[in-house]
Amino acid sequence: MTVSAKDAAPLTGGPPAGPGPPLHEEVVGRIRGMILAGELLGGQRVPEKRLCDQLAISRTPLREALKVLASENLLVLLPNRGARVAVLTTGDVDEMFPVMGALEGLAGELACRKISDIEIDEVRALHYQMAAHHKRRDLGEYFELNQRIHGKIFEAAGNETLGGLYAVLAARIRMARYQANLSHQRWNQAMAEHEKILEALSGRDGPRLARILRTHLENTCESVKEVIRASEAGDSPVNASDNAQQETRNS
Repeated sequence: MTVSAKDAAPLTGGPPAGPGPPLHEEVVGRIRGMILAGELLGGQRVPEKRLCDQLAISRTPLREALKVLASENLLVLLPNRGARVAVLTTGDVDEMFPVMGALEGLAGELACRKISDIEIDEVRALHYQMAAHHKRRDLGEYFELNQRIHGKIFEAAGNETLGGLYAVLAARIRMARYQANLSHQRWNQAMAEHEKILEALSGRDGPRLARILRTHLENTCESVKEVIRASEAGDSPVNASDNAQQETRNS
């Protein structure tokens, strides 16, 4: 998995040199990325001092960020004892994914009715960028583009209520989806499914896109549960990622 220079660089604690997000929002994004990438594992205590040193920030923006991530159910706040990374169980996955599958299916149908040619071109451009990162086995960049594509479909649906429901589940679903793509086989399968997603969206075939999106989620759900079971058996998601990259080198 490739780690970019911006991911490794510290944040600046002083006044911003130009327009940009507030410091605590930057910290939220950085720590969220660490959780999604498996750098901070489920059940692990958040190492506040190390993160402050690594990001060159004080405890105040860090703790503000931890509160936000707890509201996304990525962290559990411990009274007077910091925070712990939330543990994703197979039961959580079985509850979340059917709901997200229904939301994505509806979003796909609505998007096909409303999406413009320009919006389709934007999704197509993101898809080709994502395919390039898949070919290079750059999971981090692939995953960001993947999430932007799913987000674009919800935007094109033009339904604020649907978008709000999606936002409630988005962070934990992102964690699960990232874990699923740690499997070499599932990552290739997901890329093939995204080819079909683009094809159905371009053809504005709402019922077909809805079916593909639901199947996409069902397959991801099963893969996530496999990763969780492997982790519980002692083979961590990080090791699974290493194994996937080794398979790539040997193929």
